[in-house]
Amino acid sequence: MEISQLPLNALRAFEASARHTSFTRAGLELRVTQTAISHQVKALEDALGVTLFKRLPRGLSLTDEGNALLPVLTDAFHRMSTTLSQFEEGNFSEILTVGVVGTFAIGWLLPRLSGFKRANPHIDLRLKTNNNRSDILLDGLDFFIRFGDGAWHGTEATHLIDAPLSPVCSPAFCDSLATPTDLARAELLRSYRIDEWPRWFAAAGVDMPNLRGWMFDSSLTLMEAAARGVGVALVPVSMFTPEIASGRIIQPFEISISTGSYWLTRLKSRSETASMTAFRHWLLDQVAPGPAEVPDRPARHPLAAPDTARL
Repeated sequence: MEISQLPLNALRAFEASARHTSFTRAGLELRVTQTAISHQVKALEDALGVTLFKRLPRGLSLTDEGNALLPVLTDAFHRMSTTLSQFEEGNFSEILTVGVVGTFAIGWLLPRLSGFKRANPHIDLRLKTNNNRSDILLDGLDFFIRFGDGAWHGTEATHLIDAPLSPVCSPAFCDSLATPTDLARAELLRSYRIDEWPRWFAAAGVDMPNLRGWMFDSSLTLMEAAARGVGVALVPVSMFTPEIASGRIIQPFEISISTGSYWLTRLKSRSETASMTAFRHWLLDQVAPGPAEVPDRPARHPLAAPDTARL
């Protein structure tokens, strides 16, 4: 079937319904009634000769045909929206949408972005921060800078920097920490990755105490809680060099563990635009080894860690 024979409104109705798994929510997004959305999707199914949704008592479920069509339409509508928005107010600009883990955005990327702006004034950069959970396609991202092992399905990942984890705490809290065994009496603030503290204590060569303490979904809030004296947090210390250099938080032990790195990722199915290429080249230049001014980190009790505990 020729694409020109398919009504654009029906394609938009299907794409919105598939994202929301609801005709009602799709209607709210497109500002039409639920009935209109349902009729448009039915007309599209009739035109294609396939069923795109399974109608369930409590919503919708995509068929295999619907799952095949959704990413194609989502990408196409995103490309059209991106291109049209480049002509806002009569001025052409290249839009680049980048998702970034919040810790990396605050701790590493933002202090350097002015340099990217100076080198690429024609690129309209749009950042979306998150807690490492995002869908590149459905969120309309060109790139996603995320934390992990670099293995994501259908994704091309370029290594940026390692991010070893080490404990940090407030200066007042640090006075009670002479050796890692002293952490048994401390509130150990945790992330949703439950293996981090066990791995750190194994690297330190001491028995792990019973974990107690609050749980947080980002290193930013972990660090802030530690700085306020709530407890000891295990964070990627390279993202908090200003706070450590200023003495707001202290790294009491030099022992660190590696649980992942930061990666620049994009969908393999996504063609790289000129603005994406410019951003990738700039970012890789920033992380390339070279002379850099690194603030001294005040470590109260440096202890040698086994080689396997370091990156």
